[in-house]
Amino acid sequence: MSTLRHSEIAGVGHYVPSRVVTNADLTQLMETTEEWIQERTGIQERRWFEEGKDTTANMGAAASRKALEAAGLTPDDVQMIVFATLSPDYFFPGSGVLLQRELGIQAPIPAFDVRNQCSGFVYALSMADQFVRTGMYDTVLVVGSEIHSSGLDKTTRGRGVSVIFGDGAGAAVLRPSTREGHGILSTHLHAQGEFAEELIVKEPGSNREGRVDYAVANALDMYPYMNGQNVFKHAVVRFPQVIKEALDQNGYQPQDIDLLIPHQANLRITQFVQQKMGLSDDKVFSNIQRYGNTTAASVPIALSEALQEGRIQRGDLVCLAAFGSGFTWASALIKW
Repeated sequence: MSTLRHSEIAGVGHYVPSRVVTNADLTQLMETTEEWIQERTGIQERRWFEEGKDTTANMGAAASRKALEAAGLTPDDVQMIVFATLSPDYFFPGSGVLLQRELGIQAPIPAFDVRNQCSGFVYALSMADQFVRTGMYDTVLVVGSEIHSSGLDKTTRGRGVSVIFGDGAGAAVLRPSTREGHGILSTHLHAQGEFAEELIVKEPGSNREGRVDYAVANALDMYPYMNGQNVFKHAVVRFPQVIKEALDQNGYQPQDIDLLIPHQANLRITQFVQQKMGLSDDKVFSNIQRYGNTTAASVPIALSEALQEGRIQRGDLVCLAAFGSGFTWASALIKW
């Protein structure tokens, strides 16, 4: 085994479906208003997939091709795939192997899925980082991709959840860092399973006989349920904690952050965290207004857009952070 080394993000990319769904569009499906949605979430529009065109795997592949191109690599250079999603194409196998097929990777490389919902990409990034740090692999593809819109209750009954979520994919390529003190400095992962049912899709579950018939008979349990007040209460505590944990481990203060990229859960949560950390507007990246909450895809989509917009420069201190179902939460501190 080689000595530990740092990994760095060599390239990122993202893909979002072309179908734009505005708040005004949602008023045609349920009793709501543009003002009600924006006041509670900050969202103005989101993307929904097109059946027959978009899949969780091929959206991930589109994002991956862009990330590989940015890194100056090809799919044949990939040595491992880590795929974060709560909306896989199939119950099994996972979408990681489907991505391998989509990219035309013939080598029998490892590919696995990570099921950590909103924290999924940061969890996956941390796992990939360990493989690169230990020298087991040199090129790891990390992907977050989601199709929520096909599983939402698009009626007034489900509006509290359905107005929030969107579809999309983001990807990052990890490589060994060639610069001392740069790359992924540390990652921090946490979970608190006692709150598992506060944000959940219960069915189809495997813990009963005749699970398919049961799921059909209890179809409403196949839609997401969220205790919004409790999720918000925990999110605004855990976000600052896990960001501070990363800063403390590496000897930094909040004012040293050049850009915070939080999971795009709710604009009110992001604004609360920003105020708590004492960060100015130019140090926090938000795109939930355009895409809604894309769960495991939200951090890599935001990271990709931040780079495209020139919000991240070489040498910047970038913090990624996420909180979501589980409850799970995580952060990664990166010297770009």
